[in-house]
Amino acid sequence: MSNTPVANQTFRPQEEMHKLNIIRNRLQQINKPAIKTIHSPDGDIIDCVVSHQQPAFDHPLLKGLRPLDPPERPKSHNQMDVLSENFQLWSMSGESCPEGTIPIRRTTEQDMLRASSISRFGRKIRRRVRRDANSNGHEHAVGYVSGDQYYGAKASINVWAPRVANQYEFSLSQMWVISGSFGDDLNTIEAGWQVSPELYGDSYPRFFTYWTSDAYQATGCYNLLCSGFVQTNNRIAIGAAISPTSSYGGGQFDISLLIWKDPKHGNWWLEFGSGILVGYWPSFLFTHLRDHASMVQFGGEIVNSRQSGPHTSTQMGSGHFAGEGFGKASYFRNLQVVDWDNNLIPLSNLRVLADHPNCYDIQGGINNVWGNYFYYGGPGRNVRCP
Repeated sequence: MSNTPVANQTFRPQEEMHKLNIIRNRLQQINKPAIKTIHSPDGDIIDCVVSHQQPAFDHPLLKGLRPLDPPERPKSHNQMDVLSENFQLWSMSGESCPEGTIPIRRTTEQDMLRASSISRFGRKIRRRVRRDANSNGHEHAVGYVSGDQYYGAKASINVWAPRVANQYEFSLSQMWVISGSFGDDLNTIEAGWQVSPELYGDSYPRFFTYWTSDAYQATGCYNLLCSGFVQTNNRIAIGAAISPTSSYGGGQFDISLLIWKDPKHGNWWLEFGSGILVGYWPSFLFTHLRDHASMVQFGGEIVNSRQSGPHTSTQMGSGHFAGEGFGKASYFRNLQVVDWDNNLIPLSNLRVLADHPNCYDIQGGINNVWGNYFYYGGPGRNVRCP
């Protein structure tokens, strides 16, 4: 054994200490003082934080304010989906956060050390949303509407636990409410479920939110990892694992999400299931979305980190192609948008697009029970997607 140090394994205590100090300072910003702490069976720690001490209220325009009261809901909003708030692992122990507080998943040093860059922790990597060939390894199977003014969107999203091949990839299923051009001024509001080993350190599907007002560059973040989204609900933790999930040829589970613009104050609200308000994105976070959205997208996205060589085997949706249908392929159903007068209406011209159809595909349809719907997803690497 020689004594020459291996170049890339040199331990530099000062650099390590500097990195840890940056991490600890960032954790102090993100993690707020808790009046109660709940240990979840999946290893998460859930902190019950006083509502007006959540990260959003560090924002200069929110300092000293309190969360807003519930807004007016969109009309023709049927209350048929009876989904309890007990869809997350942490709350199944029967523990809950007291009134006046909100549950926040605690961010750990491990979470930050896994991040590809501490400064970009909690953010999506910069990319164009336009579906072109060089989308930075991001691959999609989506349904979308554009060419109108949209004030919200609603869908029921089938939940699975797709396999993700490595720590630097993810698999998600979500809604995007979009405005602006596809340049640097892109505004998005996003919600759905994701499997992201980098962000969470495991392979559970987790409920998430996202926003940006400059095409994923300097603004916005996942969940409550920066000042932005204001949570008003004391029973749902954003970023927490979803349970149950669907099984191939077995029970199917979906979550219903509604995002809409409050006609009175102009903020964008998020509702889960039937009538469970999660919170809102203040309109001042945005430029174009202060007004309305110009596009709504629904569907799946994965990251293929293997730009050369064989395609990743990260799954999208259930890991099965759309053609397998109910119980086997993942779906979005009862797709709707909100119009200028706060009405939920069916989609008039849903278009579907898969940018790598041999790896992940999509098939749209319409019927009386599911309204506008589509099946989507796939296994990634296979005979036709080498």
